[in-house]
Order: sequence, then structure tokens, then C-alpha cells
Amino acid sequence: MLATPPDFDVLIVGAGISGIGMAAHMRMKAPHHSFTIVERRDNLGGTWDLFRYPGIRSDSDMHTLGFDFEPWRHEKSIADAPAIIEYLNRIVDERGIRERIQFGQKVISADFREDEARWHVEMEREDGSRTHVTANFIYLGSGYYDYDEPYDPGFQLGEFEGQVLHPQFWPDDLDYTGKKVVVIGSGATAVTIVPSMAKDAAHVTMLQRTPTWMAGRPAKDGFANFLRKILPESLAYSITRFKNIRMQDFIFKAARKKPEKAKQALRKGYEKAMGPDYNKADFDVPYNPWEERLCLVPDDDMFKALKSGDASIKTGHIEAFEAKGIRLKSGELLEADIIVTATGLKLAVAGKIDVRVNGDPVTFAERFYYKGCMFSNLPNLAVVFGYLNASWTLRADINSDYVCRVLNHMRETGTDIANPVLTPEAEAAIEEDDIFDFSSGYIQRGKHIMPRNSVDYPWRLNQEYVLDRKRMAKDPVDDGLLTFTRAGANAQSAEEQLEAAE
Repeated sequence: MLATPPDFDVLIVGAGISGIGMAAHMRMKAPHHSFTIVERRDNLGGTWDLFRYPGIRSDSDMHTLGFDFEPWRHEKSIADAPAIIEYLNRIVDERGIRERIQFGQKVISADFREDEARWHVEMEREDGSRTHVTANFIYLGSGYYDYDEPYDPGFQLGEFEGQVLHPQFWPDDLDYTGKKVVVIGSGATAVTIVPSMAKDAAHVTMLQRTPTWMAGRPAKDGFANFLRKILPESLAYSITRFKNIRMQDFIFKAARKKPEKAKQALRKGYEKAMGPDYNKADFDVPYNPWEERLCLVPDDDMFKALKSGDASIKTGHIEAFEAKGIRLKSGELLEADIIVTATGLKLAVAGKIDVRVNGDPVTFAERFYYKGCMFSNLPNLAVVFGYLNASWTLRADINSDYVCRVLNHMRETGTDIANPVLTPEAEAAIEEDDIFDFSSGYIQRGKHIMPRNSVDYPWRLNQEYVLDRKRMAKDPVDDGLLTFTRAGANAQSAEEQLEAAE
């Protein structure tokens, strides 16, 4: 083992769902390893603290967006951001994690030095000063999108006299009472904002270029709330979680297998919520359900806003931004006092950290995913990229559990480097797969920076939680691909590791 230990065994980047989940798993399953969480913001919560737009809520049920180890206690299973923040705060307080979070620390660079088996990490405080820390292992819970820059579609807004804002940077003091609002976009964010703003605005128009599939469901899970009355809390939560996981999996696969039936079911939902005279053209989606993620509509709030006339949908293309609103190519003017550009996120890999190994830059787009958790020939680093067809936390839970198994194996074997080794010959034989079989704009725009994906496991980011969970928990950690070595005099060279793997 190393004569001089690093500052921490594990550096967790990000105090959102992924980072807090990893910390909690370590407290339970790898208690002998030291860790700290570094968070660039002043509060925990990640996405749920950053976004402050009206109505912000989960688009997954909290029995699966919640952790496997911590029951969701609220009556509503489709939760708003304050309830999610409360849930995370309870976890960090009850599990002794809060004192291990360093706020206001943005990770700038991380260089893994194999001769020391540690990451040298440089961080920047809000005042611009820099700090340095070392860790044997890095766990990236930094999310999947750029916190600094949303997607910019290149709108020329110069003529518009009103206020323009993006949901990622919502002002705390915005007063939209009695105002005309146009929300550009038709994704989950727009579908959340429109009914929420419509309660106080004069009128809210959702301007969409392309319709999106929407699915109404109750905000409260009656089954879950019934079980909580008759069963112990943890048992009721586990049963509900199991039910919802299986239901998600069934609905996704059924929609992919029989898209026409899925379309019929969704259209029946529209008609039930809005009546037979709803404008079907605004819901004429050009792709099949679950080719993009469905937009969740809790308690039919979006449909109710449309039916009441407080909100409306306009399908069209923008010609220009004028002083009083948006001119469409059809010639129609959408009057607006406020324009919300809910045009999507910009993907980012590894939190935009300058990642290096022995001083050499790491290009993630050149490396393959390993078990949806690590990367080929990149030692002592794990990451979370949640499921597109299920809740983010499902992946966070199984990745955290797996990394704890890796850490414990390293401790038991006296090794300090865990590296998923992919030889050049093996890499040449890999049949590549589309990393994301989804047509969503933010996914397509960011594919060029994403890691590579194999058709065959384990060199892939899979999208099948039930199978992934079984593999990650049961397959041996020491599988012949993930190599375990010591730093210093007893370490194998990179070339020797590759030869051994062959």
C-alpha cells in the first residue's frame, strides 16, 4: 500500500441525487473508506436546487426517483423540487453526510498519476482562489448537462421589447401576473411551466415546432398511500417501488413493440381530459411513443389549462421576434410580454472537468463505457448517467452499490488501481451501437461528445434496469476485464496489463 495516503479514498463530485446516493451507499457498504463531497453551488440538490421555474417537479415517480434505501414519505409521488430537496436534506442529516460536503468548490481539473494511484484534483472557489486535493478514486455525480450554458438555438431577439428568460436561469423576482407569456418548446420543462404560469398570467401560449407525446397520471399514488397505512413504511415503499419499476419496464417495451396501440391509448387520454373537440393537430406527434421520453402530466394539469382557455398551444415556425411578440411564418403574431425559451439543455460529459491520466488529456468520446459505470482504460473513475426510459436514481443506486463492491475488493486484495482494460485488438473487434436510441434534440446534439457504446455488454451503457441491476449485483467484480493492481514498485506497466488481458 502507499506510504503516503491520499487526502481521501473517494472524492465524490456533486451533491445532487447521484453524489448523495453514493455517500449514503459508502456509509452503509464501504464504511472503512474515507470520502468527501465537493459541490460547486452553495446548496445541495443539484438540478433540484438550480432550476427555480414555476411548478418545477419530478417527471418520474418518487418511488423510483427516490433511493432504494430511503422510503419516500410524501403523499404525492410526483413531487415538486422543495419536497425533493427536503428528502435529500433528511438523508444527509440522518446519515452523517452533511459534514462531509464542501460547498462552493468547483472541480476544474483531475489528473490520475498511476505511480501514486491517486487523482490530483484542482478546485476553484467562488472568489477565484484555487485549492488542491488528492483522492484514490473519483465518483462523478455531476449530472449530464452544462450548468453554465443552456442550449442556444440562435434566436435573434433584438426587436422584442419584453423580457426573455431561460428556465435554467429563472429570476427570483419575476412577476408575470396578468402578463401574456409565450413558452417556446414542447418538452417536459415547457409542459411543467405552462399550467403553472397559467394560474396567474393573462394567458400562456406554448409555441411548439413539433408536438410531443404527453401522458396524464395522478400526482398521488393511491396504491402506495394505501400500503403505507397498513404496512411498515419500508415494506410499503419496497413493494410500491417494485411495482413501479416493473410497470415502467412493461410500458416502455409495450410502446416500442406495439407503437400504434400506445398511440391509441395516449389519444384516449387526451380526449378524456379535454373532450372530443380538442385540437388534434397540436397533438399529432410525428414519432412513436418512447422514441423520445414521454412528458408526464400530473393530475392532467396541462390538459386542464388548455381546456379552460388559460393556456393554448400553437404549432408553427418562428419567422422573427418583433417588438410586441413572435411573428410566425404563417404570418400570425403571438403577442407576448414575456418569452420563455424552454428550448432544452446542452449535454456535458464529466462536468466539463479537464480529466487527465499521467498528464495526458482524456477524450471520453474515444473510450467505451464499462458496465454503464466506468470507462475503458480509465482507472479509478466512475460516473452516473441515468436511464432515459426510467428514473435517473435507478442507475445511481446500482452504480453506487457496484463501486462500493470495487472499493471493498481493492481493500481486501491490497490493490489501489482498478482499471477496465480494453486491448487494441479487443477494441477493434467491437461492434458499436448507438449509445442513445432516442430522437430527443438534446440527445442528438450531444452525441459527438458522448463515450462509445458496444452492442455487447459490458462495454456499453445499457437501457434495461432490471437486467442491469442483476448483473451489477451478482457478476464478479474481478471479471478479467477490470484489472486490480498496486502502485509503485509492484505495479504492472500499462503494456503489461494489456498483455495480461489478452
